[in-house]
Order: sequence, then structure tokens, then C-alpha cells
Amino acid sequence: METLQINLDHLKKEHWSNVELENATIVVDFIQNIMNNHDFDYVRKTYGGNPYKQHNQSMTDGLDGVLDVVSDFAKQYPDYQYDVKHIYVDGDHVTVHSHATNNKKHRGNPKKGLNIIDVWKVQNGKIVEHWDAVQPINGFLRFLFWMIGGKFRNANTYF
Repeated sequence: METLQINLDHLKKEHWSNVELENATIVVDFIQNIMNNHDFDYVRKTYGGNPYKQHNQSMTDGLDGVLDVVSDFAKQYPDYQYDVKHIYVDGDHVTVHSHATNNKKHRGNPKKGLNIIDVWKVQNGKIVEHWDAVQPINGFLRFLFWMIGGKFRNANTYF
């Protein structure tokens, strides 16, 4: 599998402070390893053991919740990747806008995949909180989300 690489040098902004650049670097490492490399052991070892409040209510709270969902998804769709389009940083909050696809042939096709906005809160070099908004683009993914959606697995609310 050809793995997408997130190019932080291309995406970073000149106005970011040193702390904001560090926060973006942490989030990019996290995304690269969980969403593109599918290196769940690395993510667990590097980012586990810290508080991780999950606001996507379709996942259980904590880092294990997102690892379970993404690792199961990657087993079903081994070519699942995040093509990061934009990164915005405001202090402790890092917002990433991505085009996720399940199939290698759909990469770069704006009519396939998922439009995803993720927001992570980073404090003292640790990812501590996550929010997201996921928009399925094509009919198959809209149907899939309709079929699997609706069950709340944590009480943190989306906000």
C-alpha cells in the first residue's frame, strides 16, 4: 500500500507560535500513525496513558475507543487514508480538515470518501480531547453511516 504522508512544512503557517507548531507536530504525528500508517501499537505506546476525552459519541471514551474503531475500519478497508488539506492552530486547539478515502483509486476524487474536520486539544504536549464532524460524500458512505450511526457510546456530548 502506498501510504499518504502529511507534509507539515507545506501546511504550517508563519504566524504560529513555537507552542502552536509543537501542538500541530504532535497532532500530525498522531494522525499520520493512526489514520495513514495504521500503526496502532505506536499510537497506543506514544499517546496512551493520558486522559483522552472523546466527543464523537459513536466511540467509547478514551484513546482505546478511537483505536478500536479505526483499527476495525482499517481491517475492512486497508487502503483507508487521510489526505490532510488544511491545519489551523489556535493555542491548545489544532483543527485539521481532511479528505478520507477507503479505496486507493478514490484518493483525490472529491466525489468519493469523507469530508472530515477534526479538532484536538493539546495541553502540555499531550492530546487530551477530540471533536469531529464527518460528512460522507458519496451514496455508499452516506448509507453506511446511516446504518451504523445512532448508538451513543459515551456521555461527553458532541460539544
